[in-house]
Amino acid sequence: MTVVPFPQASSEIDPIDGLVASHRPGYGLARAFYKDPAIYDRDMERVFRRHWHCLGHANIIPNPGDFELFKIDSEAVILSRAEDGTIHAMLNVCRHRGAEVCTKPKGNAKFFVCPYHAWTYSNDGSLRAARLMPKDFDRSAHGLKKLHVRVAEGLVFICLAEKPLDFEPIAEQLRTSCGQYGWADAKVAYRQTYPVAANWKLAVENYVECYHCGPAHPEYSKTHALEQPLHMIEKLNAAMEERTCALGIEIVSADNWQTSAKGQEAIHSFRYALYDGVSSGSEDGSPVAPLMGRFTDYDGGVTSIHLGGTTFLVCYPDHGMIYRFIPKTVDTCEMELIWLVRGDAEEGRDYDLEKLIWLWKVTTEEDKKIIEHTAHGVASRYFEPGPIAPMEHNELRYIGWYLDEISRP
Repeated sequence: MTVVPFPQASSEIDPIDGLVASHRPGYGLARAFYKDPAIYDRDMERVFRRHWHCLGHANIIPNPGDFELFKIDSEAVILSRAEDGTIHAMLNVCRHRGAEVCTKPKGNAKFFVCPYHAWTYSNDGSLRAARLMPKDFDRSAHGLKKLHVRVAEGLVFICLAEKPLDFEPIAEQLRTSCGQYGWADAKVAYRQTYPVAANWKLAVENYVECYHCGPAHPEYSKTHALEQPLHMIEKLNAAMEERTCALGIEIVSADNWQTSAKGQEAIHSFRYALYDGVSSGSEDGSPVAPLMGRFTDYDGGVTSIHLGGTTFLVCYPDHGMIYRFIPKTVDTCEMELIWLVRGDAEEGRDYDLEKLIWLWKVTTEEDKKIIEHTAHGVASRYFEPGPIAPMEHNELRYIGWYLDEISRP
């Protein structure tokens, strides 16, 4: 696989490196990190082309020949299940003149035929036919450019780097978290994409902190206890873990949030309690779908996972959430939400779709407004970043991680 090389070092101080060096510890990012096209380009090279990203659940392409097209910034990726059941990810770029070979957003196909000169590719990316080319033409050397793909607990991850970060620790940590909730056998109940008129980092920073949950998300705050004083959270968490253990389930929280300097991906899984009497993430805290995985009852808790800077997962005993952050331009991004339920659950019989998606749909609609209001304010030439509050500790860590990532070629 060929990737665009990282910029070469220069004897002069790079303007972006200068901005990183001038960052004030304990404060938010300066305006340029959200508005400068050059910084956005570096984000694409050193964050999005270096790290693993979740495209969704394998259930979105369950059958041989199923495919879906994903777009990240200017790249278009075909996710396809081949005839032998294996999953492949290929760049949607013909190896002849560069035309898009996949022109539909999703479907089922044994072949992708370029509309320009009819070069024909199998759904595993191999070139099957190149009309009127010489007899000595090597088809095997001209398949679609393929990306690294890994499937862990049903989640499909891709990496655009030539040499990807080590995925094995990620697979193990997902096994001890999502694996307990049966995500490998789950199915997608619903998906929704939210276009956001803001730089992608404003969207991610909003997600990783709950300082805003009380004033901005009253519906979420009725059932989730993250804004309570530490002593109350510790008491609720202890009761949650006791219930989880009583079910014979052990879910290990693990903090491996780290930079990629040593070839490792960043992942942090942690547990937190819902309020007493709350079973799941719903409008009134009541169950919304059949129990999943090893759960035979509700433990009153949630498992949350931050992975690689753009992927965030939420596990309830009866359903799961995949949260994807997708850059589009320096000033726009998308948030995609994917709701998971048990693989054999049927809508209308086992769950009411509106009740299933209500809480996170409402919360994300509120987030979209907050993020876009922030983008408007940050666009001011007079904007100066303020201090990060103690409750925003995850945002503070995220900012440090991000600055380290874009500082290293």
